[in-house]
Amino acid sequence: MPAIRLFRLARHGVRRSGIVEWLRAHARWFGIAVAIVVIAGSFVMLFHQLEGIDPGEVIVALRAHPSQRIALAGLFIAGAYATLTLYDWFALRTIGATHIPYRIAAMASFASYSIGHNIGATAFSGGAIRYRIYSGRGLTVIEVAKICFVTGLTFWLGNITVLGLGMIMAPEAATSVDQLSPGINRLIGIAVLCALVGYVTWVSCGPRRIGRDHWSLVLPGRGSTLLQIGIGFLDLTFCSLAMYMLMPSEPHHGFVTVAVVFVSATLLGFASHSPGSLGVFDAAMVFAFAAADKEELVAALLLFRLMYFITPFVLALSIMAVREGMIAFRRPSSDTATAEASSKLHV
Repeated sequence: MPAIRLFRLARHGVRRSGIVEWLRAHARWFGIAVAIVVIAGSFVMLFHQLEGIDPGEVIVALRAHPSQRIALAGLFIAGAYATLTLYDWFALRTIGATHIPYRIAAMASFASYSIGHNIGATAFSGGAIRYRIYSGRGLTVIEVAKICFVTGLTFWLGNITVLGLGMIMAPEAATSVDQLSPGINRLIGIAVLCALVGYVTWVSCGPRRIGRDHWSLVLPGRGSTLLQIGIGFLDLTFCSLAMYMLMPSEPHHGFVTVAVVFVSATLLGFASHSPGSLGVFDAAMVFAFAAADKEELVAALLLFRLMYFITPFVLALSIMAVREGMIAFRRPSSDTATAEASSKLHV
């Protein structure tokens, strides 16, 4: 057991640095254990929240959903995925890889997010997909890692902005998720935005380089950081609007309330590494909107999951399959041409 081992290390006078190294070595397993606990707890909570729900009523609610609102939700989701393509486009220009065209950046961003978020462990699965695409354009593993870092930074800056503003404007919405008082949530929102302003001020005072040796990156300056925040903010706004369009009409919840709960639920799902945020995102939404009709709320969540997760996932898999098929088809032809050229040289 980890606790027993730590006790033995301390008893035998092992240096503090040795304990720190041991903790670092086991940090990955600790993170996995926390994720499992969060996912399991979310499923238990979701089960209790949905206990007694009538599947037939859910189907009725799905069929009764206004087609105009579904169409608008689809339009906003399309806008969100279009904005997602700017994550990689921005990151490529940040690291100086300006030779890669937008269409490649768009494909890498769409495929890595759609597939990575649905299978879980987005940082690794999405990174692997990005490397598969960008390595064909001459980028190294380190350069792809930098792209993943910048896109992740864009994501978190956007989340911080939306959540900070939302917790100031509608702190009671955050209370429905974290169970803290509205006053405390408003203070958290203010602190978050102050930290954001501090970060922008910090990168504005001159080039800020992080990392060392081969892994070093100059962070975006003030103008680029504001653009970065805008990209993340627009992405989450589109997603929140899509969820807002699908929410039950009674009781009515304002857009800011839905946005705060949605972003909070998204962050919980992202932190859990659950495939497609399954269980975690849904439990947070059901818990926060407990006053809504459960069948209608489940119908809304099913529609959102179909439109935002499943459909792009299938489309991204199809795109990657076609791409890999084209690469496999071209490779024998190039190998044959190389062999013919080699034989002519020997003749």
